[in-house]
Amino acid sequence: MAKMLGIMFEGMTVSLEVFFLTLLFALPLALPAAFGRMSKNWALRKLVTLYLLVMRGTPLILQLIFIYFAPKYFFRLLFESFSGFIESEGFWNSLRFLLSWDRFTAVIIAFVLNYAAYFAEIYRGGIEAIPRGQYEAAKVLGFTGSQTFVRIILPQVLKRILPAAANEIITLVKDTALAQVIGVAELFHAAQNASAREFSTLPIFVAGVFYFFMNWAVSYALTRCEKKLSYYS
Repeated sequence: MAKMLGIMFEGMTVSLEVFFLTLLFALPLALPAAFGRMSKNWALRKLVTLYLLVMRGTPLILQLIFIYFAPKYFFRLLFESFSGFIESEGFWNSLRFLLSWDRFTAVIIAFVLNYAAYFAEIYRGGIEAIPRGQYEAAKVLGFTGSQTFVRIILPQVLKRILPAAANEIITLVKDTALAQVIGVAELFHAAQNASAREFSTLPIFVAGVFYFFMNWAVSYALTRCEKKLSYYS
């Protein structure tokens, strides 16, 4: 049991790394995506809309597989097509490095692109829910556009979007189990291996307990954040 728990804790560490790195990059990336979605520039708006459609319209498990394997196939096609024209081995070695990455990096890229799309739509809904009169009042008071957004609009947007964002963040905790699809040894992967090795379903139930407590901690932290923002009610 002690050995199994040690392996599970190692897997949980990987799951937490995926969770925090995804939030670290997806939350900031979602903001320019939301502005692009609301842009008056037709080409930019359509491009961002296409990105959102692909990310939200295809399964995350498929995106993981594509992001990990597609660059390698792409490199192979390039090599077969142009190896006769470019004979420099150093060039192809550099290209191989650029078009391939390890499993963990592929997981982070896939998770960030996927969750940024969902957060972008949540941001957009929160920003568009703010009455236009607040922008006009801030302009009359002498605020610049950036000052208006950071000091007046953004705090209200955070209050409005927190429940929806909390749902996505909790889902992210559970979605980290999908990292096993391309061989990343996260919590559920460790539980499956332990279950197969011990011929027991106990590790799977233990993994469920781990996920429950991780989600409880996330829910508690988000509830505290919501209470701190309650003065905007």
